[in-house]
Amino acid sequence: MEFIPPFPPRPKTALPVFKLLRLGMQNFLSIWEDKAFEYQTMSMQLLARQVVICNSPDTVRHAFVTHAENYERKSPQMRNALSPLLGDGLFISDGETWKQRRQMVVPVLHTTRLGQFAPVMVQTACELGDKWATLPDGSTIDVLKAMAQLTAEIIGRTVFGQTLGSDRTQEVVDAFSEYQKYVDQRDLTSLLGLPSWIPRRHGAKIGQSAARIHAILDGIIADLRRTEDDGSVIRMLMKDGTLDATALRNEAAVIFMAGHETTANCLAWAWYLLSQAPDVEARLHEELDTVLGARAPTLADVPRLVYTRAVIEETLRLYPPVPLLAREATHDDTIRSRKVKAGALVIVVPWLLHRHRLYWRKPDHFMPERFLPGSPDAPDKYTYVPFSIGPRICAGLSFGLTEAIICLATLARTARLRLAPGAVVEPVCRLTLRPGDSLPMTVWARTPRPGAQVAPPAAPAQGCPVHHG
Repeated sequence: MEFIPPFPPRPKTALPVFKLLRLGMQNFLSIWEDKAFEYQTMSMQLLARQVVICNSPDTVRHAFVTHAENYERKSPQMRNALSPLLGDGLFISDGETWKQRRQMVVPVLHTTRLGQFAPVMVQTACELGDKWATLPDGSTIDVLKAMAQLTAEIIGRTVFGQTLGSDRTQEVVDAFSEYQKYVDQRDLTSLLGLPSWIPRRHGAKIGQSAARIHAILDGIIADLRRTEDDGSVIRMLMKDGTLDATALRNEAAVIFMAGHETTANCLAWAWYLLSQAPDVEARLHEELDTVLGARAPTLADVPRLVYTRAVIEETLRLYPPVPLLAREATHDDTIRSRKVKAGALVIVVPWLLHRHRLYWRKPDHFMPERFLPGSPDAPDKYTYVPFSIGPRICAGLSFGLTEAIICLATLARTARLRLAPGAVVEPVCRLTLRPGDSLPMTVWARTPRPGAQVAPPAAPAQGCPVHHG
């Protein structure tokens, strides 16, 4: 049975500018006309800003790879939205600051360190699975909240080298949610060409949310300075000695935001999609029973969890955690004969690209098999960009994919989730793409099927276990 998961209604024609801005404030996914899923480039004048949409493999490659230096800088909206929280952190910095921070952060999140991180991921997911096992069948949980707490705890243990505990993880999760709630998706100030120092809408509330997160991070970093633990990511950044206290906290905030929020959203969406596609869920369980049986996964199992990975990658296609990648042109340029002025917004929209009718068969369907080895539906590398692409590709790509695969495999071995009666799921994009503000689901115990042919543990994985370099 094929399943088409929810997406917002698509207007038949392009929206007038002010209606587009109004709808974009409520949900960025609602502004795209039906034909936008077929166009290969689009351009418009949005108040004082030229906007160019790159919606084909060649235009994505042009902006994000071959001419990446001209489009290195994040959009004013993204910089203004995140600077209260991230300061000059890697995600929104550019120029020499970005190059220096990138050189520092990439090695500490490198694929070669997954052997250190993976056991923490497994242990943390097993703890949640044990907690679910104590619940009566049919108990209702908020899966979006549960996945956010899970990934926040994993980040706490791997990045900061310590257990955060339920109180601090919930404080961080709540503060991130509150921060997103008050971000102005439109940023009319920058669209009107006004300077960045002009106060933004909800500025005070955003500052309060950021301060809550900063207080937690500052406390954790202060604790680390008093310990001798050398294994955490932050301790490795401390060793360099280049970053002052504020810069160190900014990078910690980047890693925390990127590492917990995006993976949590992906996992929440994956649970929802599995609950609506019994054939996919059955095939997933068959793989888990065969590869793992009654034991928890290890990093060495990840390359053999081929269908589990396909479920995660198809989830990232349908619901990319960051569905808009916007840059600001430094100099004049030409993209597919379209003149691009310096200062223009040049945008790759994974929400459009991942559902483009020219590049995907049944683009709105949930079909994990398209990501299986040898599939004729395998995507072009420039039509599937859930972690961006080019020099600014996500530094934690391998970490995030491995984490999602391990967590789903660990939990799905012993639990099934079903959408709670009466629950309505609609994708909503603020800074990231979420299934609304909550995802109520019921949890049911599961055991591996009797007689499964369980494969023995594999040898330690060499290289990236998710085939990304």
